[in-house]
Amino acid sequence: MLSLLKPYRRRVAVAGVALVVAAMAMLAVGQGLRAVIDQGFSAGDAAWLDRALGAMFGVIVVLAIATFVRFYNVSWLGERITADLRERVFSHLLTLPPSWFEAGRTGDVISRLTSDTAQIESVIGSSLSIALRNSLLLVGGLIMMFTTSLKLSVLTVFGVPLVVVPIILYGRKVRRLARESQDRIAALGSRIDETVHEIRIVQAYGHEAVD
Repeated sequence: MLSLLKPYRRRVAVAGVALVVAAMAMLAVGQGLRAVIDQGFSAGDAAWLDRALGAMFGVIVVLAIATFVRFYNVSWLGERITADLRERVFSHLLTLPPSWFEAGRTGDVISRLTSDTAQIESVIGSSLSIALRNSLLLVGGLIMMFTTSLKLSVLTVFGVPLVVVPIILYGRKVRRLARESQDRIAALGSRIDETVHEIRIVQAYGHEAVD
C-alpha cells in the first residue's frame, strides 16, 4: 500500500494537514461553546458573547474548509490507487501461464479485480481517514478532559472498556462474515460467468431451472 501511495505523497501530505486542522477545529468548537456559556450567557457580558460567537463562526468555517479538503483528497486517493491496483493486477494476470487459468475460475479472477479492489477503495477513500480523525479527536479530547476535571475523566475512562470490549468481540465476527461474504460473491460471479458464457450448453441440456 505504501508503494501505491508513494507517487501521490503530496496529496497524502495535504490530506494529512487538513485532517489535523479539522480535528483541532472540532475540538476548538467544544471549548468555544464553553466560553459562550460560562463567560457570555452566565456572566451576562453581551460584548464577550458577541466576540465568542464571532470566533466560533470563524472556527466552524475553518472546520468546513478543512473537512472539504480532507474528504476531496482522500476520495481522490482512493479512486486513483484503486485504478493503479487494478492495472497492476491485470498486467500481472497477462503474464501468467495458461495452466494457471485452467486451474482457476474466471469469475474468481474478475471478482478480485472488481469487488475486492472496491473494498480497498472504501478503506482508503473513507474508513482510514475517519479512523485517523477519530484517533486525533480521542487524544485531544482526553487531554482536554484531564486538564478540566481529573475526577470526571477517570470515571469516564473506567467506562470505556464496557463499550470497547463488545466492539472488539463483535468486530472479529463481522470480519469473518465479511471475508465469507467476499468469497460467496466471488463464487457467485464465477457461476454467472460460466452459465452465461456457456448458455447454449445450459439450454441444450435443459439446465435452466437448476442454474
